[in-house]
Amino acid sequence: MEITAELLIFVFLVGIFAGWVDSIAGGGGLISLPALLFVGLNPLAALATNKLQSSFGAFIAAVNYTRLGWVDLQAIRWLVLVAFIASAAGTMLVQHVDLSLLERLLPVLLGLLAAWFALSPRVGDLERTPRLGGIAYGATAVPAIGFYDGFFGPGTGSFFTASAISLLGASARRAVGLTKVLNFTTNFSSLILFVIGGQVIWSFGLAMVLGQVIGAWFGSSMAIRNGVAIIRPIVVVVCLAVMIRMLYQQYLL
Repeated sequence: MEITAELLIFVFLVGIFAGWVDSIAGGGGLISLPALLFVGLNPLAALATNKLQSSFGAFIAAVNYTRLGWVDLQAIRWLVLVAFIASAAGTMLVQHVDLSLLERLLPVLLGLLAAWFALSPRVGDLERTPRLGGIAYGATAVPAIGFYDGFFGPGTGSFFTASAISLLGASARRAVGLTKVLNFTTNFSSLILFVIGGQVIWSFGLAMVLGQVIGAWFGSSMAIRNGVAIIRPIVVVVCLAVMIRMLYQQYLL
């Protein structure tokens, strides 16, 4: 595809919005991935390029939460290893899936994500009584979510946070801190394999990285009382819109 200045400006602006969304409520990938599909990248290139910008944002967040003492890296090091391996497995699988099959699968995944985010409880409303111990959590939820991130990705941070609160009974801050470390791990693991496979479109990815930095700075600096309430319907609408567009391209054109 032809990479134009207009397209680069578009993904840069999307990166700003995605970074703002991610810094307030998580789920920035639900904005950035559909945008990359919208500009014409094939599904595999879109997944790979999205990993570049999401890895950068997750790293900054993980460092901040660790620096502030909300994450004990020594205690969760084995969870990090499990997440790394699971994400690598998901990325290896998606690179060997037939591209036409992936194009048919993505609208389904986007539709399921839209439904999950529309119907799921808010983080503050989740049950906080521990349901699993650390070993059981690391043997079930972490590899499942890590594999999902390697194979597809958007919404992974929300899934990690929800699982840490509802299954481990973690406080919101500790759950988000754990999420950022594990999410960076899965992003980075996946990115390594996508780079080796030559799937990353660097011009789009770096434009989004720059936008995400700006958006994250503004988002973290703004005190928006109803930020999550505003963002949830936006995420749902974007997922549904791109799902409909992809289905139209596949079956009606």
